[in-house]
Amino acid sequence: MKPIWKWVIGILVLIVVALAGISWYLSRNWKPIVEEKLKELVKNSTDSLYSLTYEDLNMSIALGNLTLKNVILKADTQVYARMEDAELAPDNLYGIEIKELKVKRFGILNVLRNRELNIKSIDLTDPRIHLTNKYHAYNDTVSVEKPKKSLYESVKEVFNSVNIGGIDMQNAAFKYSKLVDGQSTDFGLDSVQIRVEDILIDEKAQTDTARLYYTKLIEAIIPGFEYKFSNGFYMAKFDMLKINTQEQTLLLTNVDYKPVLDKTTFYKKHGKNVTRADLHFDTLYMEKLDFKQLIEKQYTIARRAHIKNGYAKLYGDKRYPKQPVNQIGQAPHQKLMRVKKLIQVDTVFVKNVDVVYGEMSGKYHREGEISFNGATGTLTNVTNDTLILSQDKYMRADLRAKVMDQGNLHARFTFDMLSKTGEHSYHGTLGRMNASAFNRILDPLLNVGIRSGNIRGIRFDISGTDYRSRGDFRFDYDNLKIDLKAEPGQQRKKSSLKIASFLVNQLIINDSNPDANEKYHIGKVDHRRVPEHTFFKNLWQSLLDGIKQTAGISKEREEKWKERAEVAKETVERTKETSQQTKGFIRGLFKKKEK
Repeated sequence: MKPIWKWVIGILVLIVVALAGISWYLSRNWKPIVEEKLKELVKNSTDSLYSLTYEDLNMSIALGNLTLKNVILKADTQVYARMEDAELAPDNLYGIEIKELKVKRFGILNVLRNRELNIKSIDLTDPRIHLTNKYHAYNDTVSVEKPKKSLYESVKEVFNSVNIGGIDMQNAAFKYSKLVDGQSTDFGLDSVQIRVEDILIDEKAQTDTARLYYTKLIEAIIPGFEYKFSNGFYMAKFDMLKINTQEQTLLLTNVDYKPVLDKTTFYKKHGKNVTRADLHFDTLYMEKLDFKQLIEKQYTIARRAHIKNGYAKLYGDKRYPKQPVNQIGQAPHQKLMRVKKLIQVDTVFVKNVDVVYGEMSGKYHREGEISFNGATGTLTNVTNDTLILSQDKYMRADLRAKVMDQGNLHARFTFDMLSKTGEHSYHGTLGRMNASAFNRILDPLLNVGIRSGNIRGIRFDISGTDYRSRGDFRFDYDNLKIDLKAEPGQQRKKSSLKIASFLVNQLIINDSNPDANEKYHIGKVDHRRVPEHTFFKNLWQSLLDGIKQTAGISKEREEKWKERAEVAKETVERTKETSQQTKGFIRGLFKKKEK
């Protein structure tokens, strides 16, 4: 080997030895300096509210690595109490415990020369985060005299800038506690995964709209959640929540809001006829969601929302009393306008959702239901933002479904969001189906069955307010026959019911439209709302008004033939009774002759 290579190798060895010696020295002598700076940074950036402690700190200057074990970030309750007295306390308090925190590849020279902290990555093992929320009214208003310090303003005394390539949290646990009047409501999440990329804290980054809280990406995956509401009637759950702030998306899978009690127990505990709701959706997905507005102001602003594959089952039980409540002003669009937090979703896409309403009859003690299967369509301009509504005041819904899993229904709704009287309109069509499909709701609830009937088509166009609905209803059908059923506890014979059904079919309703005289009946809906009826019940009553008219049933005619049918039934019963008495008399005569 030539002498020059000996010198090169020797110099390199000396350099390595020197660097190792310097690294060893700095690791030992810089440790107290680093500890001091860390604690100073936490104290200054939180106005002395939080303190940082840990069991051990290991640092390798040569590699730029730092490890903290059993880290605890804790709030000082005395400082927080003083902040409350001065009306400066935040609504949220944090308690953080981390089994191990690893900082990889930080540049110590940049810290010394330029006060710039550059870190390749930070890994957190088994972090435990406890968030306690306590509402303070003064935080609803922004203080002009003393605005809140930004994160950059909190760290700029120590660093000119901070850049972190990524933060990775595995198996994180979160606990949320809400304090109201000294009472705490808690729920928790386990096995949470969080990944944060490209954190930059400097003077420009705090105003960079491409970043969320100084980051380019926050991705969180929460595998499963279940929460039982304090009223003891309902629970909420999902299988997975995934958010991505860079793509501005939020995904929920297998979402449930459902009763924890069966129907019988639910209504016994309530003691009144309230609507029992059972909701399930395979997928809830939001696109272009503004996470900053959601976190800071609880505003829901998104471009698109998707609701896929599920059901909404609503149920009532008329065996229990229903407290009459004035429903004026309680339509869905009116309720949306009263939500205190802003909601703005350009388009909501609904795909394959079954909507079912069931009811237990208070008179016949049987369950009936009506279903709208596979509802699919869109809702547009879903917002309570009056500024946006000043440009377009209508929320619209365009939906398709199968009624009783048979007839194709296409309905369009328009809601005037700024109307003080709840103005709205709805029009649509129903395709061919067998009328007997409605026996699922008519038989149990009204004790009436449809023997036959072909629905060829329905068209409706109705406008309404809180107080009245008006419009046209067209109903094309043929071969409509109904059967009256015996009421529970009554021993009315089949022949009597057949006669009563015959009278209704022949005298009260038209078996087709156009009728036997080729006259086509159009329902002129003019329905006055019962104040205690909900928006959807009022909608149904308005359509029922049109159905009756197209079937040839006016109110006067209905009452008139009801009276005649009752007289006829009474006559039949008296005739049968007389016949039985006559037969008995004759039998008696023959018996006497035999004696």
